[in-house]
Amino acid sequence: MTEFPVSRRDFMRNAALTAGATMAAAPFAQAAVTPGLVAATQHGKVRGFIDQDIYGFKGIPYGDDTAKFRFAAPRPPQPWTGVRDALAFGPRAPQPGTAQSSASSGAQAGPISEDCLYLNVWTPGLRDNARRAVMVYIHGGGYNALSANDALYDGVRLCKRGDVVVVTLNHRLNLFGYLYLAELGGPAFADSGNTGQLDLILALQWVRDNIAEFGGDPDRVLIFGESGGGAKNACLMGMPSAMGLFQRAASSSGEAVTASRPETATRRAEQVLRALGLPRERIAEIRTLPMEKLVAATGAAGYYGPVVDGRSVPRHPFDPDAPSFSAHIPFMVGTNRDEARLLIGRSAPQMFDLTWETLPANMAKYAEKMGSLDQGEVIAMYRRNHPDFSASDVFFAATTDSRDWRPALVEIERRAALPAGAAPTYSYELHWGSPVNPKWKAHHALDLPLLMDNVTLSPRVTGTGPQAYQMAEIMSETYIAFAKTGNPDNPKIPHWPAYDLKRRATMAFDLPPQVIDDPRSEPRRMFSQVPYENPGT
Repeated sequence: MTEFPVSRRDFMRNAALTAGATMAAAPFAQAAVTPGLVAATQHGKVRGFIDQDIYGFKGIPYGDDTAKFRFAAPRPPQPWTGVRDALAFGPRAPQPGTAQSSASSGAQAGPISEDCLYLNVWTPGLRDNARRAVMVYIHGGGYNALSANDALYDGVRLCKRGDVVVVTLNHRLNLFGYLYLAELGGPAFADSGNTGQLDLILALQWVRDNIAEFGGDPDRVLIFGESGGGAKNACLMGMPSAMGLFQRAASSSGEAVTASRPETATRRAEQVLRALGLPRERIAEIRTLPMEKLVAATGAAGYYGPVVDGRSVPRHPFDPDAPSFSAHIPFMVGTNRDEARLLIGRSAPQMFDLTWETLPANMAKYAEKMGSLDQGEVIAMYRRNHPDFSASDVFFAATTDSRDWRPALVEIERRAALPAGAAPTYSYELHWGSPVNPKWKAHHALDLPLLMDNVTLSPRVTGTGPQAYQMAEIMSETYIAFAKTGNPDNPKIPHWPAYDLKRRATMAFDLPPQVIDDPRSEPRRMFSQVPYENPGT
């Protein structure tokens, strides 16, 4: 750690900022009386803090307490008088357990509450008319869990590196955000299947209306996110009511080709009602049940996600094609080359010790996205293309390509098939592998501390060697360039052509980064024979 003493100091400071209101307020006692740290929003004034010459504001309400309108569209926050402290994260959305991000720097901060519509802002300047690009990060955890209350999402380093404004936010999750009750409860529950997405739209409306006060440009907004956050962003690309609220979009290791059909989502809602002991004729009572009882019932449905409700989500986000109404938005889509090494290997470590004899039976357990393909032929294809692969290497390549890379490719290729004049789509893969646990290679979530430029906050994932910092510089500079211009080109990478169906140019983030045409061409052709649907459709 002596190699990076300043970064270690920064890590300790940022960790303290996530410890809660009591811990956060103490370091900023002086800042609390500094007039220059007060910003005016449309709903009231907020007092922030300074961290490494960057202004920070945590826990700004962008919506009212959702307990007041459970399973309904969100509403703006109640105005307040005086100056409200914005020194600590707001509550997390209701969720079971104590899950944390695969790249987390620690436990998620803050209590859980239905009063969870809060966002955080980091900026180099207030009211300076600088019109900086705005980077709105939407957190992962599927549609079920986690929050923005993690030191890993700290925006200081992106602000300092790129002179940008960074926003992170919390929103409703699991059954609170995606339980489709419209078919069972009627018009009063018309928006229930997509309230989590509607929360995101309300947050983006807050950015549009308030970000100039924080030195940002409401006409240069990037939404970006990893894992579940990437999927939420892909879904926003298929929501007409989100148009005009962001001008670039990026999805990392999370896709939304299809949303749930109403009939499928209704069956899941029936499972939840049974778990609650609530007959259909008493469905209205679900709005007044204790939050804890609903949290306990979240596991009954098994899956939550956006629903094609004919209202906010009028169609599948990327099926049967890419939506024309978002064709004007530049889109950057990426995956990690070895996603499944963590997604599967973390809970099934025996998959790292497969033999050629045990491979077929074990791969069959995870072959739901391989359809009716002959798995012997799938194995033979990987062995032919990668004669150095072990049986475990083949397993993780096949499961990554069919389950994680394939849906990203569907989005990319359907965007590339849009008529001439559509905004460009950029495809990338992370190839650089973590030195902390080499067998995981370029695993799921490894890109998160790199694109956020927060390697110091995630040493157990990336390590703190010079290569990790170099990769963070490359990836964060690329995201910053994309936020500013809608084009990811920057001095840290070679020229990155937009994806087309002839060349299929793809950026491989590695040391050094390079553009590869049609990577994984044989897996692409093989798995394209299988119709694709998201889980839970």
